[in-house]
Amino acid sequence: MNKYELALVVSAKIEDDARTDAVEKAKDVIAKFGGNVTNVEDAGKKRLAYEIQKMKEGFYYFIQFDAESDVPAQVEAQVRIMEPVIRYLCVRQDA
Repeated sequence: MNKYELALVVSAKIEDDARTDAVEKAKDVIAKFGGNVTNVEDAGKKRLAYEIQKMKEGFYYFIQFDAESDVPAQVEAQVRIMEPVIRYLCVRQDA
């Protein structure tokens, strides 16, 4: 099992409950494909480097998880279609 981190930028225009639901859904997707979520960091609301979909701010979340090497591609495919998520990136962490 490898260690990965999924970074999510969630829209600042939605309600708090919808943001929480988006993060929970991302965690569920990781678990669905056999990953084990180890930590979720809420980095809070930050200004974006450039405007995305007419938004200048977004909420940042970092989800660390352990999984097999094929899981990140499957997770990205599911996160890509989540409406509140405006950007995402899944990277492998060094040991």
